[in-house]
Amino acid sequence: MTDRGSRFLPFQNEWNELRAILSGEPTDRAVNCDLLRVSRRAMATQFEVALPVFPNEPGVAAASDALDIIDEIEQELTIYREDSDISAVNRIADRELVPVPDRVFGLLQRCAQLTRLTEGAFDIAAGALIRTWGFQHRQGRIPTVIERRDAMAATGMRFVRLDEPSRGVRFLRPGVMLNFGAIGKGFALDQAAKWLQGQWGIRSGMLHGGSSSILAFGGPPMQNGWWVRIRHPWEPERHLGEIRLTNQALGTSAATYQFFEHQRKRYGHILDPRQGRPAEGMAQVSVVAADAATADAISTALYVLGIDRAVQFCRSHPEIGAILLPDDPGATPIVFNISRHDFLPAGQTSSTA
Repeated sequence: MTDRGSRFLPFQNEWNELRAILSGEPTDRAVNCDLLRVSRRAMATQFEVALPVFPNEPGVAAASDALDIIDEIEQELTIYREDSDISAVNRIADRELVPVPDRVFGLLQRCAQLTRLTEGAFDIAAGALIRTWGFQHRQGRIPTVIERRDAMAATGMRFVRLDEPSRGVRFLRPGVMLNFGAIGKGFALDQAAKWLQGQWGIRSGMLHGGSSSILAFGGPPMQNGWWVRIRHPWEPERHLGEIRLTNQALGTSAATYQFFEHQRKRYGHILDPRQGRPAEGMAQVSVVAADAATADAISTALYVLGIDRAVQFCRSHPEIGAILLPDDPGATPIVFNISRHDFLPAGQTSSTA
């Protein structure tokens, strides 16, 4: 693979210089070792691969390769390029079966599973709804009653048929559109990490995609996992706490930066595909899962479900860790399925870890 616009940062031994991972940054106590960082813009955000420097490991070449994987996945999933695989699906799948690459078909199958798991709170077949509300181009608008009705009529994985023999996709009615915004970055991180470990033998690393997704495997020398600070959604100078990731991923959903206001009411970009309108009741949700795609998807779903249903989900799924912050200025985080040794609320000193 070739390097396409990577930004290489020289070795650093101050981990605190790595900023803006997920909704915060790794803490200054997380690691004290040389760190290689290679970054590149993709999926409208900045991706970065951070690798501790071990003797005889390939470093820059491996990180650039991983970013190439992310570029490839963007080309497959983006709706902003006419020649992408998903653009082709959105364009003609209501008329014919459209074959897609095995990697994309596998992701579609996983998305269908996650839709069932979350009872429709996560649904990639909500592209028509996203476009109708103006969030496809990050503008935002109030749709008319008719526009919303028509978009809802074309929303839902129930209108998507996946054909295993042909690895193809068929829409069961016109107007259906796929949009991978709630899972694409996490999926890209998963594939990049697998490449680093499988093809290059990398033992430890942390990858992130902008302000929503992070994946960590292995750990820095003499450390069990990676510590990450989670920022407060309303006050960026504050943080909710610090969490340790050990071969895990963390996904955060919030409408902190993507929203519009109409008649003094704020409308966030995270839509409830079951109701056809922006989700309400949550300020931020962070989810810990075994892979980044799942963490991203479930964080979106819990945000959509609202606090009561999100609590029920967490109690029924002990394999999913979650930090829930209700949309209330006086609210404090509600933590589920995360050990007190792996999550330090804001104000707790590092000596208690």
